[in-house]
Amino acid sequence: MQSASEQSEAADRPAPPAPPEHAYPDHWEADVVLRDGGTARIRPITADDADRLVSFYEQVSDESKYYRFFAPYPRLSAKDVHRFTHHDFVDRVGLAATVGGEFIATVRYDRIDARGLPASSPADEAEVAFLVQDAHQGRGVASALLEHIAAVARERDIRRFAAEVLPANNKMIKVFTDAGYTQKRSFEDGSVRLHLDLEPTDRSLAVQRAREQRAEARSVQRLLTPRSVAVVGAGRAPGGVGRTVLRNLIGAGFTGRVYAVNAALGGEAAEFDGVPAHPSVGAIGEPVDLAIVAVPAERVPEAVADCGEHGVRGIVVLSAGYAESGAEGRERQRRLVRQARSYGMRIIGPNAFGIINTTADVRLNASLAPQMPAAGRIGLFTQSGAIGIALLAGLHRRGAGLSSFISAGNRADVSGNDFLQHWYDDPGTDVVLLYLESIGNPRKFTRLARRTAAVKPVVVVKGARHSGSAPPGHRVPVTRIPHATVSALLRQAGVIRVDTVTELVDAGLLLAAQPLPAGPRVAILGNSESLGLLTYDACLTEGLRPLRPLDLTTAAEPADFRDALAAALADETSDAVVVTAIPWVGENGATEFGDGEVLAAALREAVASAPAPTKPVVVVHVEMGGLAEALAVATSTRPVPTGRAGTTAAPRPAAGRRPDPATAPQGTDGPPPTTPPAATAPPTLTASPTPTASAEPPTASPPRTDAPHADPAPEAAEALAAGGEAPAPATIPAYPAAERAVRALAEAVRYGQWRRQAAEPGRVPEYEDIDEAGAAALIARVLGEKDGDDADTRGVTLGTDEAGELLARYGIAVLPTLPAPTPDTAVAAAARLGYPVALKTTAPHLRHRPDLGGVRLDLASEEQLRTAYAELTEVLGKPEELQPVVQAMVPRGVDTVVRSAIDPAVGAVLSFGLSGAPSELLGDTAHRLVPATDRDVAELVRSLRTAPLLFGWRGSAPVDTPALEELLLRVSRLVDDHPEVVAVSLEPVVVAPRGLSVLGATVRLAPPPPRTDLGPRSLPSY
Repeated sequence: MQSASEQSEAADRPAPPAPPEHAYPDHWEADVVLRDGGTARIRPITADDADRLVSFYEQVSDESKYYRFFAPYPRLSAKDVHRFTHHDFVDRVGLAATVGGEFIATVRYDRIDARGLPASSPADEAEVAFLVQDAHQGRGVASALLEHIAAVARERDIRRFAAEVLPANNKMIKVFTDAGYTQKRSFEDGSVRLHLDLEPTDRSLAVQRAREQRAEARSVQRLLTPRSVAVVGAGRAPGGVGRTVLRNLIGAGFTGRVYAVNAALGGEAAEFDGVPAHPSVGAIGEPVDLAIVAVPAERVPEAVADCGEHGVRGIVVLSAGYAESGAEGRERQRRLVRQARSYGMRIIGPNAFGIINTTADVRLNASLAPQMPAAGRIGLFTQSGAIGIALLAGLHRRGAGLSSFISAGNRADVSGNDFLQHWYDDPGTDVVLLYLESIGNPRKFTRLARRTAAVKPVVVVKGARHSGSAPPGHRVPVTRIPHATVSALLRQAGVIRVDTVTELVDAGLLLAAQPLPAGPRVAILGNSESLGLLTYDACLTEGLRPLRPLDLTTAAEPADFRDALAAALADETSDAVVVTAIPWVGENGATEFGDGEVLAAALREAVASAPAPTKPVVVVHVEMGGLAEALAVATSTRPVPTGRAGTTAAPRPAAGRRPDPATAPQGTDGPPPTTPPAATAPPTLTASPTPTASAEPPTASPPRTDAPHADPAPEAAEALAAGGEAPAPATIPAYPAAERAVRALAEAVRYGQWRRQAAEPGRVPEYEDIDEAGAAALIARVLGEKDGDDADTRGVTLGTDEAGELLARYGIAVLPTLPAPTPDTAVAAAARLGYPVALKTTAPHLRHRPDLGGVRLDLASEEQLRTAYAELTEVLGKPEELQPVVQAMVPRGVDTVVRSAIDPAVGAVLSFGLSGAPSELLGDTAHRLVPATDRDVAELVRSLRTAPLLFGWRGSAPVDTPALEELLLRVSRLVDDHPEVVAVSLEPVVVAPRGLSVLGATVRLAPPPPRTDLGPRSLPSY
């Protein structure tokens, strides 16, 4: 694909003088994930790349060269090499995608004028051309390069790309047409002429994010589904981290090849735990997809180089001694990431606990967890190995299975965002559980969580909430907003936000096993009136609507529970059922229905008899031995495709080793969980995750419905015989306390409501009176005047008049305020505004503090005004200290505060609350992300604890909430349309029964902060 500027140079047309070269733009460097999950580095091409360019070109096929230059072009001349490696980084720019330091693709643009000749600014069009090595075509390299070269062009004030492509070069035509930019296409002189408008569009952004999702999901899938694994650092003797992971891999029944790597072996042949052992990855002589690195930190670079040079796709670094250990470790971590990415590899860790995939045709336990979790439909991500152990233990005890587990340690590369991309469309995962100590890219996390939550629950517990700093080893942007605000914004995105790991397990268990409730109405039944009342109170506390508890009395037998539950499930007046149970003790002191297995069978029978599983059922039990374990093997009717975890699909044999028949997996479930010898084992999975574990069921493994010897239900057997779908193993969740059960149920209710609302999202209204262009001109003028001044680096606060003018462009009227430095000027101001008036102090320590006596209202005459002025200055200070002002009175109403600010971690946030010290003291402020929809602002107004004051509390007149919501929407539009508006504060906003009045406004402008979520795809930089 040849540009017209290259053709003109070939014709020896004179070119304009070259502009002086600019400094190397290192901010253009980026690591990207490609379509197949591998990575590449994109960087500017420099004069030092001549040899790389020649080598790259020699590996390109003649056909690709023909498509690039429209003629046979077997080699580059010295003139070509000079041209393609010397750029001014303004009018001529070249980017290269590299792997292992070598070029795999290039792109360049040349600025042109209206005639297609080389030009300089202010020409705003450029011709663009690509060349991709044949071996790397189809990996999405050209699409990634187009995103980055387009961002570079926009930075250099280029607004359009032009390209000529041969009609037969369908791949390159598709790169352009699929990018989502506004484009024109024509056929001229035997070639296709394309013109692309580089202004991002909704479609180009959607295309970019869809490609990002596919690429990052694929990169995670490659880590979770390797065909071969090498454990680097497996010791000769049993024990140690490497040998523990090796043993766990084998014990889980991994279906691929397994190798041990020990650099001390030399050339001798060896076996560790029955698998081949080699001195290096290169010595294996066969492809290795995943490497588990368990060597001291100082030897990791050697291991990474060995992996990268022999085609390993990803590595899990268990080694410690990185950013968690201080400044030297942070630099070591940066070098590790850069080294791995240079080979196109992704990293989990360092300081990781490992990864697990329970899928039947993989069965990967590349972690320090001695037991392979049961197969299930929960995806679990943690940033802490210790918390990971506790969560695995809690889920295992309560019969919940996992689809995959990741403990990412310092998450220097692969993070929770990557796994959200994977789990979003992973058919084997129904629920996502995340333990996070930090969020590296909150904007992206919120976006991904919102999209994932629209199809499956995302439950998050956040550690390190109040420490004021990120955990050691975690690189995160600094946020200025309180943790409670972050939590509110996550909930707006559909994230189920819980406070403890116990609540994480409680919620995950319910969501994975039961349908979402259709509403907040809860039926309560059981054999203890007291436990029923406790459950009733807990429902009210959580905002649910409990029905009167049905007391079956202590004489109730399992059949009574069965009948009552069946009736509750059929009753249309409830949306969920809580069953409470205590042991029934006979006259002789014996427990009538044993350890609860009979009751569990009765409850299962009632659920099975329901026409459809439309209501969630939870059980609250007190000292009911065996009940929780028995309920954990209940069978739901939710179908899953055959061939997934838990079905009878046979795993493929491990080609890299010969499994011992005595320990080989049987059926789909592998050997029973085993614990390594105490001398070498990491903490066992029976550790209690919470202080309340004493009330949990015993830690013995419950029966497994997917075990080979289990008899399938008749309907399951019929479905399998017919080639259909079998019922998925699930549980009726049981809780040892009413509060825990109800809290989990309440989270499910709120999430279900969010899902229903998300299906019909709100809209951002258009207002005809908004003058966006006028506001932009005012902002540019103000910032232009301040450019180069010694103004605050955080921006400039607008004066009263300028703030009022800017807000007026968006239909927001601010009540005039006139200064009153003397009694006479106060009287003149009142005469101008008209009585009655208000006299206020605006000194910083008195502003918006009527409780301190700095406001006098309803002054109806000059005499009253002068008296009030004298009282203020006598009590509070001199006029020059108080800075008094006069303002016209407005209709009485409720004083509120509307604010918006841009936080570097989460972006623009819209906030609302009532004015006054009590609300500030209680932290009663609600928040939404910008841009806010009409539904968002309606929820914002109603989410305050003090919201009843707006709706006629205790006989007062309800205020004009539609006017308030419109104001919130207009402020949101202003901040969203103009990122230079970094802070807005409207205080007070008096909302009356009809209309509202904005009495004070502060607006701060600053150059817009960078938006990492809108740029081209890239991994976090190191």
